[in-house]
Amino acid sequence: MRAVRFHTFGGPGVLAIEDDVPEPPAGPGQVRVRVQAASVNPVDWKIRSGMLKKAVPTTLPSIPGSDAAGIVDQIGAGVTGIELGAAVFGLAARPGTLAEFAVLRAWAPIPSAWTFEQAAAAGLAADTAIIALDALGELNGRTLLIEGAAGGVGSAAVELAVARGASVIGTASERKHSFLRSLGATPTTYGQGLAERTAALAPGGVDAAIDMIGSGSLRTLVNIVGDPASVVSIADDNAAALGATYIRGGGESHASLAAAANLGQQGSYTPRVETIYALEQAAAAQAHNQNGHTTGKIVIRVVGAAPATAQAIGVPSPGSKR
Repeated sequence: MRAVRFHTFGGPGVLAIEDDVPEPPAGPGQVRVRVQAASVNPVDWKIRSGMLKKAVPTTLPSIPGSDAAGIVDQIGAGVTGIELGAAVFGLAARPGTLAEFAVLRAWAPIPSAWTFEQAAAAGLAADTAIIALDALGELNGRTLLIEGAAGGVGSAAVELAVARGASVIGTASERKHSFLRSLGATPTTYGQGLAERTAALAPGGVDAAIDMIGSGSLRTLVNIVGDPASVVSIADDNAAALGATYIRGGGESHASLAAAANLGQQGSYTPRVETIYALEQAAAAQAHNQNGHTTGKIVIRVVGAAPATAQAIGVPSPGSKR
C-alpha cells in the first residue's frame, strides 16, 4: 500500500511517501479502514522527532498518524455492530493513519452532515475534549474557562461544553475571537491580566477550567476557579502538584466517539478544519502543526487531491461529501 513513513527520528524532512508498505490486518476487536482522511496531532510530530521515545516506544520505520476517517474494509474477530462498507472515524490501534489502510481500535459512525475531512478532525480532538469535560462533572448552568480554546481540542471542547449547557469563556489571540464567538464562546485574550478580564466577563465567578496548551497558566486557572479539583489540564503533567487533574485522550474510547457522533448528527458539534493538505504534503502539514497557532484542526486528505490553499473553517471540501 501507499503510505508516509519515517526511518529515523528527526524533523519533518524525514517523512517520505513509499508505495510498497505492507498492509496492516485488523486484529481482534479492531476494524481496518480504507483511509479517506487523517488529522495531524501534536503527538504525531513529537513521536516523529524522537521527543517521546521513552514514553511511546516506536519501531522504525513507522507510519505517523493517530486518527482517521474511512470506509471499513476488514473486521476483526469479536467485533459486532459494524458492517463492511460503513463510513467511520476513530483512533488508530497504533500510529499509522497516513496510509491507504489503517487499523482502528475505537470508532463511531460518521454523521451524515460531516465530510470525511471533518470526521478525521474529530477523532483524537473530540475524544480528548470529552474526557476532559467528563472529569469536571455536571456542566449545565456552570461557567467554564477554556485556556487555548481555538485549537483542535479547544474548539471541540467549546462546542461540546455548550451542548452540555455550559457558559464558556475561551482564550485565544484577538484575531481568533470571531471564531470563538461562532462556536458559542465568549472570547478573551490569554496572558497577564486573565483573572481581571475573566472577572469582568463572569461577575458570578468561574466554576471550572481546562488548560489546553500548557503555557504555564495552570496556577492562574486554579486561582480563578478557587478549587483545583475543578481544573483539568491536557497539556501540563505537573497538574497534580497543584491539586488539578491531568488527563490524556486516546484511550479505548468508543463511548466518547459515539457521543461526539451523536452530537454531530444533531447539529450540535461540527469539527473545524483550518487547512487540508495532500498526502504528499505530510511534512508541510506536520511543520504547520508544530509551529502552533492553528484554528481548529489540520487534516491530510489521503485520497484525491488537496486544494492549493487553505479552505475556510468548517466548509466542506469539494467532492468529499459521502
